[in-house]
Amino acid sequence: MNIKHLFFGAVLFAVSSTVWGQRFAVLSDVHVTPGNANQEKLQQAVAEINAGNFDAVIMNGDLTNEGSDAELANVKAILDGITKPLHVLPGNHENNWSQSATKTFVDLWGNDRFVAKYDSLVIVGINCGPYMKMGDGHIKQEDLHWLKETLQREVVPGTRVMSFNHYPLLDDLDNCVEYAEILQEFPVVAHVNGHYHSWRPYEAGGGENKGTIPCGMVRALDMKNGDYGYSIIEVSPDWVYFYNKEIGKPAEPKFAFAASEKHKSVAKSNVKEIVVPEGWQVQKVWADSASVFTRLGFDMQNVYFGNSLGNVRAVDKDELSLQWSLPTGASLFARPVALKKGNVAVPMHDGILVVDSKTGKVKGKQKSIEGPYVADGILTPDGNGYIQGGYKRIERRRSTDAKLIWVYDSLFNYCQAAPVVDGSDLIFGAWDTNLRCLDVKTGKLKWVWNNGKKANMLGPGNVVPVVTDDKVVIVAPDRYMTAVDRKTGKQIWRDNSHRYRESLGCSEDGNIVYAKTMDGELVAVDAKAPEFKELWVVDMGLGYEHAPCIVREVDGIVFAGSRRGILTMVDPNTRSVIASLPLGVSEINGIDLDPYSGDVYVSLIEGTIFRISKK
Repeated sequence: MNIKHLFFGAVLFAVSSTVWGQRFAVLSDVHVTPGNANQEKLQQAVAEINAGNFDAVIMNGDLTNEGSDAELANVKAILDGITKPLHVLPGNHENNWSQSATKTFVDLWGNDRFVAKYDSLVIVGINCGPYMKMGDGHIKQEDLHWLKETLQREVVPGTRVMSFNHYPLLDDLDNCVEYAEILQEFPVVAHVNGHYHSWRPYEAGGGENKGTIPCGMVRALDMKNGDYGYSIIEVSPDWVYFYNKEIGKPAEPKFAFAASEKHKSVAKSNVKEIVVPEGWQVQKVWADSASVFTRLGFDMQNVYFGNSLGNVRAVDKDELSLQWSLPTGASLFARPVALKKGNVAVPMHDGILVVDSKTGKVKGKQKSIEGPYVADGILTPDGNGYIQGGYKRIERRRSTDAKLIWVYDSLFNYCQAAPVVDGSDLIFGAWDTNLRCLDVKTGKLKWVWNNGKKANMLGPGNVVPVVTDDKVVIVAPDRYMTAVDRKTGKQIWRDNSHRYRESLGCSEDGNIVYAKTMDGELVAVDAKAPEFKELWVVDMGLGYEHAPCIVREVDGIVFAGSRRGILTMVDPNTRSVIASLPLGVSEINGIDLDPYSGDVYVSLIEGTIFRISKK
């Protein structure tokens, strides 16, 4: 499809207002924090929109800065003043940093997707992630199913479609090909996105016929240098016009798309072949109907996980069949933990369910004192305690029924990664820039280390520490690897010779620390040396990389997971990549070891679970 990107003069653009069509105001990337400059400007934009001639208003993501309940309520109070039909989507700032684990947005606006019809034009929008951790944009599997079913129902002869998403239909969105392939089945006149705070016309598509969907990237509320405003989109029978509307000034044309051409048929994209190294086998254990954001829990019979629809599921490891599924009411982000006496703990948005492992029946619920659970819990090595991080707290609970033993609530943000228990030490990071060590029996603070950064999101909130006899080693989004004294918490060394982030692990003997860098490298560091000592580096061929997936050595092979579904196997003896397994297109949540079989399991955000084992 040959799409013409035309930059018109004001006279030619004005012709569109005399022709039948639809007219929309689009707000995007408003980033309002109570009391900041953007709040006042958004109020001014709302007043201007109310005075204009619009069929509807679309709020296309990034309403806030950190997705807190207070920020969302504040923005909603402003948007409630819009007198036109309003359709609201979240952005990465609502999905990645959310006090409620994304639940408050749905509570306030009723959904995180929309469809509406204005004359013969269907407008449709869906959420995009990333969800509660660093990652690429991702369309949930259930949203893709909903999109196709909805458009099949709503699109009749003479109907056209305009699509909205916070992310562009580009590489930023891990499953953009699947998304685009659905859109290409229908007469989409434009896809509209924000995210980059800039104007840009581009083409996108999936399968063999790329370049068949006209796309418009639109402005943010604040374009700097005093330029505050929104976008206007007009749809005529033959054209889609994009205007820049600076507050208090006349609208200016930006670009236009021809809207009359038909999309070509689309061939599905080829599935990459998984080439397994000799002596290993890869098996798909499960493919879910929803997305999966959790790591995995295990007992002798089942593997446990939660999905984006809020269902916790048990899948039999031998029969690869669903044993039971239990709804919890909101998306799950923390892995289930197999407790003693045949129970499973399910951390969720408002507490911890205790479920019978065989039947899935609820045996009890421990209510949350504050906020959701998004951290990965663990059993203590002796099996007598269950450690679970939460919002501004970390807790020790009984390993039979999850009843609370003690709570440490002097955190200033939520825990996310799994903690480490070694001896009497409980060591963990939080999204308040601090690394802490508690007494695992009493919950009393032993020491705290801080990286000196003011921004919470530069702290060790989503890294599983490596703990040796005398050190604790972490990496964080400040791009440093840091070692602190295990007894005192005093800093021993810090290194930024590589672009570290949140992906860390160690060798089976504990002598080597492994870190995956933002450049797709695997860095090996001496865990015993008194100073930073790099042993070797392997380029895993991943390119830019930011998935906060732990690194794990199993049977002498180092496993690392990527943001795009590639599981890399590295031989530390030959210092070479022995396999790059393309398991999917989305982020690998974690590399989990089944303690009963010794097999490696991985879950992907797109909803698949794989088992990697020795033959």
